[in-house]
Amino acid sequence: MRLTGKKIIALVDDEFEDLELWYPVYRAREEGAIVTLVGPEKGKKYIGKYGVPAEAELSFDEADSADYDGILVPGGWAPDKLRRYDKVLSLVREMDADRKPIGQICHAGWVLISAKILQNRKVTSTPGIRDDMENAGAEWFDEAVVVDNHIISARRPPDLPPYAKAFCDALAAR
Repeated sequence: MRLTGKKIIALVDDEFEDLELWYPVYRAREEGAIVTLVGPEKGKKYIGKYGVPAEAELSFDEADSADYDGILVPGGWAPDKLRRYDKVLSLVREMDADRKPIGQICHAGWVLISAKILQNRKVTSTPGIRDDMENAGAEWFDEAVVVDNHIISARRPPDLPPYAKAFCDALAAR
């Protein structure tokens, strides 16, 4: 399994888009990665938009980017909450500085915008936040998946298969 020994943070908060969290988590786990769900409060169950729970194994404050090889940011309405935590923004900035894979799908681009890491980057997202992405300095494309070095972005749930594969490919290449 090509991701054996790789460790990934998957961010969670209430109203994450269920498939956008779980599909890439399971895909990475299938390849041998250890994926840790990280949320505002360790041990708390966060509920997705469609009712699927995700229990945080660590709190944001307990997570150290140096201990991980990549990060997944799900979409849904959770990104509007996640972007308000300084620790989340620090984790994303640190992953970016270390050129570790950052996966973002749909509305997850809001977190990268707030982390101020999109200047001169190529991305995609749900079309609803295209203006936000462009105003943050990114070049936006209406494509299923856009890979710009270590930033892997996708539009929405129908794009999950190529998105999860691209994220795992980027992680395997490290």
